[in-house]
Amino acid sequence: MPDDWREGTLSEIATITMGQSPEGSSYNEDGIGTVFYQGRAEFGSRFPTRRLFTTQPKRMAAKGDVLMSVRAPVGDVNVAYESCCLGRGLSGIQSNNSCPSFILYTMFALKQQLDMFNGEGTVFGSINKNDMATLPVLIPSDKVLRQFEELVNPMDATIEANYAESCNLQAARDSLLPRLMSGELSVADLVDTK
Repeated sequence: MPDDWREGTLSEIATITMGQSPEGSSYNEDGIGTVFYQGRAEFGSRFPTRRLFTTQPKRMAAKGDVLMSVRAPVGDVNVAYESCCLGRGLSGIQSNNSCPSFILYTMFALKQQLDMFNGEGTVFGSINKNDMATLPVLIPSDKVLRQFEELVNPMDATIEANYAESCNLQAARDSLLPRLMSGELSVADLVDTK
């Protein structure tokens, strides 16, 4: 380990918010209220998929926070694409020093340590806030953190921009395809621009 790095805990570099589910009567699939993620069931390859909303949000994560499953299986990770309400199956992890990419890749690196929580408990694995806060991490110097963020954050921003474009294309497809199939729209009148 370099001389200017040190051993520490996750709580020294991040703020951890444990999810708390709102009242079930506040849930809807109509887009009313705040985006609500119950657990890892909504996780995608990098960003969760909207499914539920709530009109009574309790615990929140900000755009860019790391979302981590805290119940069977513990340790699956996604990134909040937008401000969202956290259900009890998730935690939100926010950088204390404006280094969200470093926190994301730190959580990926902790996967093996988090796997040990999947074998504990009587029915299924889980982790609590105290166990998360005390997870051991290596903390680099501020200079190295800034260098890492300057290098990696633009790549993460590109991944997010590509995801946004993919979502827009999917929405356009979902809007146009039924109209094409029903005959409401026709491609017969399109001019070949080649």
